[in-house]
Amino acid sequence: MRFAAAVQSRIAKALSGRGNVHRQAETYEKRQAKTRKKKVIDRETIQKIMDTANIVEVVSEFVTLRRAGVNYRGLCPFHDEKTPSFYVSPARGICKCFSCGKGGNVVHFLMEHEQISYPEALRWLARKYHIEIREKEMTDEEREAENVRESMFVLNDWAAKYFQEILHNHADGIAIGMQYFRSRGFRDDTIREFGLGYCQKERTAFANAALAKGFKEEYILKTGLCYKRDDGRLVDRFSGRVIFPVHTVGGRVVAFGGRVLKTDKETAKYVNSPESEIYNKRSELYGIFVAKRDIQKEDRCFLVEGYTDVISMHQSGIKNVVASSGTSLTPGQIRLIRRFTNNITVLYDGDRAGIKASIRGIDMLLAEGMNVKVLLLPDGDDPDSFARKHNAQEYRQYIDSHQTDFIRFKTKLFMEDSADDPVSRASLIDNMVTSISLIPDKILRSMYVKECSQTMNVDEALLLDAVTKVKREKQAERRREEMRENAASEGQAGDGGQTAGADSAAGAAEPVVETPPGKSSKFENVIMKFVLLYGSLEVGSVNTGDGVRDMNVIDLVKYSLDSDGLEFSSPEYRQIMNEAAAHSHEPGFSPRKYFLYHPDQNISKVAAALESEKYQLRKKEQEKIGKIEDKIGEAVSLSLTDYKLAYVEEEANRVLAELAKPEVANDDDRSAELMKRYNDMKRIEVALAEQAGGRVMLS
Repeated sequence: MRFAAAVQSRIAKALSGRGNVHRQAETYEKRQAKTRKKKVIDRETIQKIMDTANIVEVVSEFVTLRRAGVNYRGLCPFHDEKTPSFYVSPARGICKCFSCGKGGNVVHFLMEHEQISYPEALRWLARKYHIEIREKEMTDEEREAENVRESMFVLNDWAAKYFQEILHNHADGIAIGMQYFRSRGFRDDTIREFGLGYCQKERTAFANAALAKGFKEEYILKTGLCYKRDDGRLVDRFSGRVIFPVHTVGGRVVAFGGRVLKTDKETAKYVNSPESEIYNKRSELYGIFVAKRDIQKEDRCFLVEGYTDVISMHQSGIKNVVASSGTSLTPGQIRLIRRFTNNITVLYDGDRAGIKASIRGIDMLLAEGMNVKVLLLPDGDDPDSFARKHNAQEYRQYIDSHQTDFIRFKTKLFMEDSADDPVSRASLIDNMVTSISLIPDKILRSMYVKECSQTMNVDEALLLDAVTKVKREKQAERRREEMRENAASEGQAGDGGQTAGADSAAGAAEPVVETPPGKSSKFENVIMKFVLLYGSLEVGSVNTGDGVRDMNVIDLVKYSLDSDGLEFSSPEYRQIMNEAAAHSHEPGFSPRKYFLYHPDQNISKVAAALESEKYQLRKKEQEKIGKIEDKIGEAVSLSLTDYKLAYVEEEANRVLAELAKPEVANDDDRSAELMKRYNDMKRIEVALAEQAGGRVMLS
C-alpha cells in the first residue's frame, strides 16, 4: 500500500500546480409567492424521506411489479418492451432497467417518470408519507435569484390562464380567436390540452389586468409580456394575437408565441417571448411536455417547425411530435429529445430552398448520436395541412413508406444541381464525408460509408479514408478544446447546491459525470466506487513520511491524490472526495447513505448510478468483488496506481500534440520546455508501470 518514495517525488514535482386597491394589488402575487416559494430542504428531512419511502410502494403506483426472488420485476416505464427488464431492489432502495439503463433511487425514479425537479420529487414523497418538510435558509443571493424566477413563473402561469379565459369567455376571444382555431380544424379538447388563448386588440388590456392583480411592472417587463413606450406606458406584446404557451418539460409556462390574424406585410406573423431568466429558446421545444411520454413509448420523436404542425399532428393521433418553434435546431434541444429517445424523424415540406437552409440541423443530430430519418412531404403540404387531410393510420403509413436516411435524402436534394458539374459533385461528396464523420457509432458509420459509395459511385476505400481523416482532425481539435476548458476550470468545484424551484428534471439514471475521454476517467469511476461503497473500511497503517497513519479507504485515496498534486476531472467527484474526507471519521458515517441522500441532486444521482452499477454484475463477478473487499487496501492502491499511469500517458500524448503545432515548433524555448516535460512523463510512466505489475484487475 505504500508508494515508492522516488516515484512519489517525481510525480509530485512534475504534476505540482495543476490541478383596499393596494391591499388587493399585493394579494395575488404575494399569496402565490408564499404558496409556491421553495427553500432548500435540509439534510435531516431528506434522510427521513429516504428512510421512510418504500421504493416498491412508490414504483407500484406507476408499474405493475411481480416478485422475482428478493427483488421485483416489471415492464420498464421508460421505453416500450414486451419482456420485463425493470428490476426493483427493496433491500438496496434502487431500481434499474437492464435494457435502457434508467433507474436510481426512489427520488430519481419520480424525477424521470413524472419529469419533475429534485425538490418537487422530495415534496411528492413527503406528502405521500406525511412527513413535515423542514427547510434551511438560502443565502441572500440565492433568495433574490429564486424570488425573481419564481415571480416570473407565477406571472406566466397567471397570464396563460388569463389568455385562455379571454379565448373561451370574452366576446372578442370567441369571435376572433376561437374562430381562427376552429378554422384550422382544432377541436375544443385539443385547444384546452395545449392551453391556447387569445390576447385582446386593446393594446393595454393585459397590462392593466396584470397590474390590477398586483404583479409588479418589473416582472411584466422581464417576462416580455409587455414592453414600455417612451411615455412610460406598458403595451401588450401579443395584442390582437392568438396565443401558444410554451411549456418546459416539467409543465411550467416559460414563454409565449403569438400569431397575428390580419394580413399585413408590415406586421410580423409570429411574435415570441424574448429570452429571460427563465426562458432560453435554445433549450426549449414546443410540445415536449405533452409529447414526452409518447416519445418514450414509441421510442421515436417527430420534429417539425411550428406550433400548428405539432397541434395538428397530435390531434390526428401522432402525439410524439415536437417543434423547434421557428428557430434553428440547437444542441440543447437535441439533448432534450435524447432524454426520451435516440430515434428522430425530421419532417420537411416541399420548399427546397428552406430545406437547404435548415439541413445543417441533420449534422447536429448525427453529432449528438441520434438515429436520423428524414421525411419529405408532398409539394404544397406541410405537417399541419397533411395532418388535416389524413388520419393517424394514413399519416403513419406515409411516414413508414417515405422516410429515408439522411444519405439518400441529401444526395437526392443536392444531386440535381451537381449531376453534370464535377466540382459541385466533389463538394457534395466532401459534404457527405463530413456528415458521416460525425456519427459516433463505428458500425453505423461504416454502413453509411458503404451506402454513400454506392449512391455516389465513389470508391468505398477512398471514402472511408476521407471519413477517418476528418474524424481524426475533429477528435484532435476536441481534445485540445477539452484541455483548454479543463485548464480554465482547474480547481473549481461545482456549486452543487439544491436550487429551489429548479425547473429542469434530469434523467434518473443517466450519467451526470462528464470526464474527458481516456483511460484515466475509467479509473476515476472505479476509485469512486470504492469511496462510495467501502469508504469507511480500514486499510491499515500507511507511512506518510511524517509518520505512520491509520487510514480508511477515503483517507488513502485523498492522501494519494494530494501527495501527487492530483484531483479528479469531474467537479462532482471532487466534491464527493472533499466532503467524504471531511466526514470520514465521524461516528456512524456511511459514505453510501450520505451521498445517496445528498441535497445536491447531481451528487445524489452520481451516488445512485455508482450504487446501481455494482448490482449489474453477474453472480461470478459479484463473488470477485467480495474477494477484493477482503483485501480492499491492495485493490484501492492498485487502482490509484493505474489511474496515475493512465493520467501520465495522457499527459505525455497532450505534450506531443502541443509539440506538433507549427507555432510551438518555431519556438525553441517552448519546444525545449515541452520536451523536458515529455521526458519526465515517460520516466514516471516507466516507474508506475513497474509498480502496476501483477495487479488485480477490477471489474
